[in-house]
Amino acid sequence: MREIFYGKKGQVTIFIIIALVLVASVGVYFAVKERIFFPEVPAEFKPVYDFYLECIRQETQNAMDLAGSQGGRVYVPDYIPGSEYAPFSSQLNFLGFPIPYWYYVSGNGLIKEQVPTKADMEKDIARFIEERHNLCNFDKFYAQGFSINFGTPRVNVKVEDTKILVDVSAALAVSREDQSALKTEHKIELNSKLGKFHRLAMEIYGKQKTEAFLEDYSIDVMRLYAPVDGVDLSCSGSIWKTREVSDTIKSGLESNIGAIRFKGDYYTLRDKRDEYFVVDKEVDESVSLIYSRSWPTKIEIVGEGVDRELMVAKPIGNQEGLGLMGFCYSPYHFVYDISFPVLVQIFDEQDVFQFPVVVVIDKNVPRKAIFSEITPEEEFDLCEFNTQDVQVSIFDITLKPVDANISYNCFTQQCSLGESKNGVFAGKAPACVNGYLYLRAGGYAEKRQLFSTNTEVFADVILDKEYEVELALDVGARPFAGTAIVSFAGERSVSTVLPESSKIKISEGFYNVTVFAYSNASITLPASSKTQCTEVPRGGIFGFFGGSREECIDISIPETKIESALVGGGRGEIYILPSDLEKGKITLKVDAFPIPTSLEQLQLNFEAFEGSGVGLD
Repeated sequence: MREIFYGKKGQVTIFIIIALVLVASVGVYFAVKERIFFPEVPAEFKPVYDFYLECIRQETQNAMDLAGSQGGRVYVPDYIPGSEYAPFSSQLNFLGFPIPYWYYVSGNGLIKEQVPTKADMEKDIARFIEERHNLCNFDKFYAQGFSINFGTPRVNVKVEDTKILVDVSAALAVSREDQSALKTEHKIELNSKLGKFHRLAMEIYGKQKTEAFLEDYSIDVMRLYAPVDGVDLSCSGSIWKTREVSDTIKSGLESNIGAIRFKGDYYTLRDKRDEYFVVDKEVDESVSLIYSRSWPTKIEIVGEGVDRELMVAKPIGNQEGLGLMGFCYSPYHFVYDISFPVLVQIFDEQDVFQFPVVVVIDKNVPRKAIFSEITPEEEFDLCEFNTQDVQVSIFDITLKPVDANISYNCFTQQCSLGESKNGVFAGKAPACVNGYLYLRAGGYAEKRQLFSTNTEVFADVILDKEYEVELALDVGARPFAGTAIVSFAGERSVSTVLPESSKIKISEGFYNVTVFAYSNASITLPASSKTQCTEVPRGGIFGFFGGSREECIDISIPETKIESALVGGGRGEIYILPSDLEKGKITLKVDAFPIPTSLEQLQLNFEAFEGSGVGLD
């Protein structure tokens, strides 16, 4: 017998051949296993499996529609309400769809993000199919004598730019009489731009987050549609109604936000000026931006001369010592805090993807200059730590119980506590030193009361009834027909302009009342001149020893036309009783001043105003 020796090269060749055989065997196994263990589906069962595939296709379409309409979410996260500080909840309600904000300000003033990834969408769609696949109605097949049994499914979803691939691994056994069939893999493919739209949405969101282009457009709207900084040449001051300014800003935002476009071929510009509305971002799909004045919107205006009803620019030039200027001017500077939602829509003839963000302007400054991204470690929600037991009893001035809405303010955070029942609220509040209870009830003035929850448990609060009354003005014992600015400054301040807004809501209390009455007719002050003399130091050695001489200059004042001039008014302290308000009308009485025919007389009127009081009839 001869011994045969193989070289190393021959051994390697044999191992390669064995490996190729094994690989080929595995491939053949997987290629034929369905036919070996589960024979090909008989033709009579094919309608059942086709129906099942169509059912999966429909549920996938339903999930895709939900994801596109709800900012990439099939399952919307829990609703989190807003607050007075930030009126945005965690969702925007648009035509009945709760769309989670991708970027918003929470009720306690923190920046929140809810941006789903493509993997999140795939998981949501897969879960939706798994939960609903067994809802397919096979009644017509049961009526034909089929027996159908389901296995527990495992669903895998792949979202691509222009299609969605769904693979359902679930045993579906069908039998009738002595025939049966079994399939474990069910695959479908749908044409959809969900993946592409989501990718484009992420690009637009990234641009907004880093560049805040929506805030830039909103700043322009604010300065174009509302008084911010400026000067009016007027001796009577300039007046705006706060609510009208807010409404005008909302109208401007509604029009201008809707006009914004992105670089692309899905629109035609009417003229060169419309290029202002084109954002420097290339897109190959249709994109629109929407804001509605009916959505939650925060507009707060602060500044000297601003209250809930009026914005007043006070005149300069009519004070003592300034009459020589020959004219008056009214400078103003108002500061705005504006927050509102914008809905971004990406769409074509079949698909849509939409997501909302909140646009933030703080103290006339775009969000990018005041907010940085907040990590979860930096967030602290005081309202989540309601640890202190409190009991608040609420009464009217006759000590009858009143039900009210109660919130608690600590530092910059305001927490809603709830509603009282039979005039009593018992619950929990955050621990805080020198916080404030806020109470609101229909027909009563809002009440703020100091309350430290870390040391106090019980609080008694008395609410003052709020009355709507007709306000009238007598100037010099006669009803006044001109324009007047009336201000009640107290714990709850209110201002109005007569005769345009003669009805006010006011409650019992102590008020500092100020009344400016202006003539309606324009007044022309004729040109005049006068000599002004002053003592100036003398030159030379006489000046060294304190000597002086009189120096006079001639001042010429040109003809001045004043549209309205102060002809009456005053200020005083008044305590208003419920008996005054129950009559439905109150009349204020102030002194009348001469109609000015010169700047000197106008100056005298303002000096007379400082010494005049206000009476209440």
